[in-house]
Amino acid sequence: MPAPPVAIVDYDAGNLMSVRRACREVGLDAEISSDPQVVRAADRIIFPGVGAAGSAMRSLRCSGIGEALVDAYRGGKPILGICLGLQISLEHSEENDTQTLGLVPGKVRRFRLNDPTLKVPHMGWNAVRVVKPHPVLADIAGDDEFYFVHAYRPVPARIEDVLAVSTYEGEFCSALGRDNYVATQFHPEKSGRVGLKLLERFGAWDGHA
Repeated sequence: MPAPPVAIVDYDAGNLMSVRRACREVGLDAEISSDPQVVRAADRIIFPGVGAAGSAMRSLRCSGIGEALVDAYRGGKPILGICLGLQISLEHSEENDTQTLGLVPGKVRRFRLNDPTLKVPHMGWNAVRVVKPHPVLADIAGDDEFYFVHAYRPVPARIEDVLAVSTYEGEFCSALGRDNYVATQFHPEKSGRVGLKLLERFGAWDGHA
C-alpha cells in the first residue's frame, strides 16, 4: 500500500479521529498509522497527542515511531506537532521526569500559578499572538482564539524557536518551530475556522520558514 500524503501518528495518545476529520474537511488526504515505515514514507506528518509524557515516550520507543519521527525530521519532511506532540518534541518534560525526543532544544514545565482563580490544567479558549512570522501561522489575527487543554507548558531553549505566545497569568510559548518542524500547544482540530485554516496552511507548507 502506498504511503498517504499525510500520516497522523498513532502512538496510543488519543485524539486521532478528530485530527483526521479536520484534515479531510480542508482537503488533506490524511491517514492514521502506527507503522514506522508509513510515517517515514509519508510526504508530511502530523504528530498529535493527549495524555502523559512518560507513557507516550514508552509507546514511541517500543513501537519504533519515535525513531521514525527523528528520521523524518532529519530528512526535512514537514511535521506538525500538536499539544502533547509538541511537548515530547523537546528534550525533557517535568511530567514523569521524562527524557523526550529532542527535535527542538528545551524543556516542558508544569504551570505554577499564584492566582487562586486560575486552574490547572489550563482549559478553554485563549488568544494566540504570533511573535515570529511563519507560513503555517500566517493570517492569525490578534483576536483569534484557539482551544487549549494542558497542565504543562513548553519552554524552548532558544528564543528564536518561539513562534507565538499566549497568556495564562504570565506569557507562555503556544507555538514553536525549527527548520521543517512546527508545533502548537493548542488544538487546531478543535479550534473551529481558525484551526482549520492552520491545518490547510500546513498542507501547503514546503517545510521552509
